[in-house]
Amino acid sequence: MWIKRGLVLILLSSLLGSLSGCATTPTEVAKEKKDNEAARINTELATGYIRRGDLSVAQEKLEKAIKYDRSYVPAYTTLAVLMMMLNQPIEAENLYLEAMDIDPRDPNLQNNYGTFLCGIKKYEEAVEQFEKSLKNQFYKNREVAHANIGYCLLQAENPDFNKVEKHLRKALKRRPNMPSAMLAMAELGLKTNRYLMARAYTQRYHSLTKASAESLWVQIQAEHALGDKKYFLEISQKLLDQFPESDEVDKLMELSNL
Repeated sequence: MWIKRGLVLILLSSLLGSLSGCATTPTEVAKEKKDNEAARINTELATGYIRRGDLSVAQEKLEKAIKYDRSYVPAYTTLAVLMMMLNQPIEAENLYLEAMDIDPRDPNLQNNYGTFLCGIKKYEEAVEQFEKSLKNQFYKNREVAHANIGYCLLQAENPDFNKVEKHLRKALKRRPNMPSAMLAMAELGLKTNRYLMARAYTQRYHSLTKASAESLWVQIQAEHALGDKKYFLEISQKLLDQFPESDEVDKLMELSNL
């Protein structure tokens, strides 16, 4: 599923009900309930199709879900994710904005919209959405917003490293084994010349989840800066073996002057 590396997206298909409107008669209430259930089922089916890579059928299901219930937020957000997978950011943003019109105060939706904005490099607007979610006292996934703020600020042209670290540490305080926050801390270590910190967080990251080309590249840079030839060669070989076609391999070749 599409997602900008390092950001955490909360899919809403099973978390939210419809914000249905003004049904008054028993017949209207029954129809509204039936339509809401149809929207939910189609959205859940679409999520399954996305996971299997059948994107055209997923799109059909999501469009059908919205026709059944135009106030069912998960259909809009899941379709927005799908539009990004199809490289259609304008359509994705329009869907997020429609969802925000339906439920502008939902913190999970604010997080997802912020994730989208960060992914298209609208960093200030993204952080604004994450901060809105944190203002909601009932928001349970606060570590997600803190981690996303830290990551997103880190990608900006002139990041406030103190603010980045503050939010990432808050995320890790709430969830000590949060991989996305660990990898962002490792990247922060690189950007602030704290290479032992970068090494430590990538090692923790790799102990919890499968290595990615990005995470291996972060550790390679740390080992190179620390002058540890053994670990540099060991991690470099992992990158070459596991992700031979990745952009990170090209960066490694450039770093190694090969």
